[in-house]
Formats: sequence, C-alpha cells, structure tokens
Amino acid sequence: MASYDLNEVLKKRAAQKEGMAAQTDGSLALDDVSRVKVLSPGRQVFKRFIRNRLAVCGSVILIIMFVFSFLGPFFYPYGQKQIFYKHDKQNVNYALAKENTAYNGYEIDASLPVERNIINAMNSNIKKMIEAGQDELTLPGEGVSYLIRKEIPSVYTLSTMESSLVCSAGNSVVKVGTYSMVGKKLEFSVDEIPGLADAAAKEVKGVSGSFTADGVEYQFTRGEKPKTYDISCEMNGIVYTGEKPGDGFEKALDTALSSGSSFAFEGKQYILDIKGSRTDVYEAGEPAAARVFTKYTLDTYESGVSLPDDFRALALMAAVSGDSFTCDGITYKTVPENEAIIILDEDGNEFAEFNSFSVRRYSGEDTMSYALKKAISAKVEEMLLADVKTDVMTAEIPLQEEDGSYMTDENGEFVLSETEMKITQRLAGEYVINCDQINFIIDIFASPSGTHVLGTDGDGFDVLARIMYGGRISLMVGFIVVLIETVLGVIMGGIAGYFGGWVDNLIMRLVDIFYCLPSLPIMIILGAMMDAIRLDTYIRLMVMMAALGLMGWAGVARMVRGQILSLREQEFMVATEATGIRIKARIFRHLVPNVMPQLIVIATMSLGGVIITESTLSYLGLGVKHPLATWGTIINSVSSASAMAHYAFIWIPVGLLICLTVIAFNFVGDGLRDAYDPKAKR
Repeated sequence: MASYDLNEVLKKRAAQKEGMAAQTDGSLALDDVSRVKVLSPGRQVFKRFIRNRLAVCGSVILIIMFVFSFLGPFFYPYGQKQIFYKHDKQNVNYALAKENTAYNGYEIDASLPVERNIINAMNSNIKKMIEAGQDELTLPGEGVSYLIRKEIPSVYTLSTMESSLVCSAGNSVVKVGTYSMVGKKLEFSVDEIPGLADAAAKEVKGVSGSFTADGVEYQFTRGEKPKTYDISCEMNGIVYTGEKPGDGFEKALDTALSSGSSFAFEGKQYILDIKGSRTDVYEAGEPAAARVFTKYTLDTYESGVSLPDDFRALALMAAVSGDSFTCDGITYKTVPENEAIIILDEDGNEFAEFNSFSVRRYSGEDTMSYALKKAISAKVEEMLLADVKTDVMTAEIPLQEEDGSYMTDENGEFVLSETEMKITQRLAGEYVINCDQINFIIDIFASPSGTHVLGTDGDGFDVLARIMYGGRISLMVGFIVVLIETVLGVIMGGIAGYFGGWVDNLIMRLVDIFYCLPSLPIMIILGAMMDAIRLDTYIRLMVMMAALGLMGWAGVARMVRGQILSLREQEFMVATEATGIRIKARIFRHLVPNVMPQLIVIATMSLGGVIITESTLSYLGLGVKHPLATWGTIINSVSSASAMAHYAFIWIPVGLLICLTVIAFNFVGDGLRDAYDPKAKR
C-alpha cells in the first residue's frame, strides 16, 4: 500500500490552484487548501512552549548557566585549586627568648663510646648533683663505669672508666661456681668450698632446685652451656670475685661503706654500687673525658658564621683548663665572665660568646644579629628582676621592601630601622617577641577587586573560578542523577505495567520499600563511611550520584507503570501483539515513547531538586569534599554566622545561582507540561 504525506499533497494542490488563479483575477477561494497550514506535533509543542514567557525566561537562564559553568573556565585566567598569595604587614612572632635549663652534650673523643641511656639521663643526673651540692657523681657498671664531674659553673664532663667487680659486701646472692654434668666437675667462681662438689654431684638434677651442704643452702639453675648448672648461695660479709687486693682493703672498705663514697687503696680507685643491703665494689681505671655538657648557648658576634662540629667541645674544654684551643688552623682563647664565656680570636677581638640565654628567630633559625640578641636578653633580665610578664622595647631590625625582602646598602649590609617590639612571658623562663613584619601569606577572604571579581575564600581560592567549576559539578550531578532515576524508573515501571500480575505486585512492593528509605540518614552513614576509608574525591562524587539515583527512581517507576497500564489495552498495542513483535520491542519501542512527554516533564522538574539536595549534602560535609568545588562546598566555606556576616560576597552569589537554576528548571518543567497537555492548563 502506498503512503502519502499530507503536507506534500496540500502543497501540490496549492500550486495547481495558484496557476489557475493566475489565469483569472489572482484571488483565492475560501475553500482553497493553501489557506490551511498543518503543523507537526513537535512544532505544535514548541510553538506552545515559546508562547509561555516564564518557560522562555527559564530556558534563557539555563543557557546562561551552562555557558557560565562549562565555557567560562576556558576564558577565566584562574583555576579552582589555584591559591593566591600577598605581601602584607602583620604583627608576628619574630623571636623566642628563653633561659637555658637543659644541658646539651658535645662529643670530645669519638673513640670513647657512651651508652645511649647514660646520655639520655644526663639532665636528671646533673639536676640531682645540683640539688645535693655534689661536684662528682659516679655511675658504676661491669666493664665500664662513668664519672660525671662539674668543671666550672654550668659545664660538666662525662668520663668513661674501665671497671671490674672486686667483691660484694653485705647480704648478697653470690655465684659459687658452674657444675658440669659431663665429668661431674664443679668449676668454682670463688675460693674452693670443700665437699661442695660431691654434694652437687648427688643433688643437682632437673631444671632448677636447691640443696644443703655443711649447713649452707645452695640454689642451682640451668647454665648458659648445655648440661651445666650455675650454683649460688646467699652470703653475709665480703665475697671476693678474685684475689683480695691487700690486707688493709677491708678496713678501707668499711670506712667507705659508712660514708657511702668511693675510695682509693694502694693507688687504685674503687667505686661503690650500693643496692640495698648489698654493695658491689668495682675497681676503676683512669677516667677519660668522652663528652662535655653545658646549658650555655653559643652566639657569634657576626651573624651567619658557620662553625665546625667540634668547635663547641674544644671551646668548653679550653674554658675548663684555662688554655687556648685551635680549630681549623685558628687559635682562640676563652675568658670566663660572670654567667658567660667570651671567645677571642687570634687578634684578641671578641669572636663568640657562651651565655645562659638563647635568643633565636621564632622559626628556630639563628639569623639575628648579636646586638639584637643582647638587647633582648638585657630586657628579659630586667623583666625577671621586676617580675613583669609583658613589656615593650625598641630595637633596630632589618628594614623590608614591599615584597618582604630585606633592604641592603651599597656594601651589602642590611639597612636597619627602629621597630617597637613587645615581649611577653609565655612559660616560665620563655618569652615571645612580637613585631610588625611583611610576610608572604595566603590571600584569604580578600574583598572583590579588579584582580578577583568576587574576592577569595578562606583557602585563598578565587571565588568566581570556584563558582564556575562548582556549577559544572552541580549541573552534572543533577543530570546524571536524573538520568539514573529515569533509566531505572522506565525499566522497572515498564516491566511492571506491561506484565502486571505477580511481576507488578513484586516491583510495586519494591517501590514502596524505596519510598520508605530515609535518604538523609543513609547519606549521612554513607558519608561517614567514605570519610573513614578516605575515599578519593572523584570516586566519592560518583558514589554520591549513584546513591541519589538509586534512592529516587521509585517515583518515575510508578508514573511509567500507571501510563502503561492505560496504554497497553489500546488498539495499536493489540496490533503489535497480532503482528508478533517481541515483548521488549512492544514495551520500549511502542509503550515507552508514548510516556516520553511525561518523563521529560518529570525529569526537568526533578533537576532542580537534585541540585538542591547535592548542595545541601556538600554544605553538611557529606557530599563532594574539598578542594573540589561545588556550590554547596562554597557556601560551607563560610558556614558560621560571623563568617556569613563578614563575607557575604562569597555565599550570596552562590545562593542566587542555586535559586536561579532551580527556578529556571521549574519554569521549563511547567512550560513543557503545559505544551504537551494544553487542556490540563485550561
């Protein structure tokens, strides 16, 4: 059967009529077909849509929004993650002054190793010596003993001494010897005890135990070597580990025990290690200084001078001995002066100084001039004497350019200017010095200007650039979520409406379940989970879109089901069944296209709601995370009441864009609804 296009037929007949009319008077008859203009359904919908001024206004707004969000960033010079800086004068923490209380150690002889626990305990040991008024403290040990000695005020040396255990005095458990099961032999660690070897041969067995010989109780335990046992007993008195040093040793030991101090005997030094009722006696060798400890800080008169690693140790030991010292081929001399040690160079000029006050830049750098350090130290000492917590002083510091760099003269020296400094005691013996300085800082919350049209936010980002990129994300989220909702809703609603019966009942119960899901608590839980696993920002965005789409398809499915239930009994569906078209084609090629007008209207009106939902979630910190920009995260950057009052130039433009976009989508949705179904409006 041939098919005809009504428009083409009418055009041909109109042409024929025009030819006939040209032969007469050129007028058209009332029944002439050229007077009839037939429009396609699509053109009719479009014509009705553009007659709606609000719909056209909404369309224009949306076009502007898309151009602004998707094309604007290509022409705008700044990015959404670009941080901006500025030079600005601020009152900053310029320096930190504190009275030194901790003792720092410097290595004297690298060939004399010192145990780490001894070094770590030096500050506590020196504190004990100061409290007890001691000038020396001995730390005995098997193999190596240590001697801490006060040399001059605030300078202590740590020396090592070779040592060996001589004897134990008092009640003590002494190792008598080692018994070997092989050969039944007892190797004595002390003087031989008659009959003990025979008793051990009879009694020693098992893992451990005890036995009695000649009225003395002995204990035995497994030794280090296989089939050996260590035999020990508790003894009262003096037990020697080797030969007795001499006849007068015990008398000298008794005198030392009563005073609790070390003693000398026959030209040798002996150290006491008192452990309750037992005292171990060690023979010590000559002490050799391994490290020197001091609470002094070294300041050079010329700032920025680099000193060798061993300079401090050599200078301190020279101050102890009163001699000069040589470092890197230069000879220096030390001169004690009150609570300081002055170091003079070869020409007798002051080169450096050890003092009890440490004055450094607040960052810890040693870049301040010696004169400024001394001025601050003197002021702090005045505050200590007057018991004042806060005071002000005037000092000369390097002058800064507008970009924060320091001015120099023709000789390369810093140009100084008088600056007022405020000194505040923060902790006991610690003072913070504040003054105005030009710093290179992040330009946060900058007001709108020619450089930044809408200013900057709390992270130094350009607000207009963030709004452009945020519009991309917000609009993209809206369209993708609505697409997911529509696809799922069409599939589930189409199947339910076409098949009916138990299939329809099952899908509708599933729809009821999704209607009952509390979307906001679910998104809160999902956001907390993604925070816990530190999910990537872009993956988090995709998860959020999928979750919103899965929780929003139920309404679309119910609408599609209702429409298909009314359409499936019409004649064109009977025809598709009679011609043997597959079920899939019947649903998605014949039923669903007839539901498209309603789907377009629902999708358009849902876009605004999805954008508001995304903005709300991002504002609450549950959606897209910093530094990725969305309209919600931009408002979240000024979420406090005070921030909103002071930085209205950040959140008001974003809020207006959200409102305009949502209203525009609603206008377009209303216009499409009226255009597809003009009777509903009447």
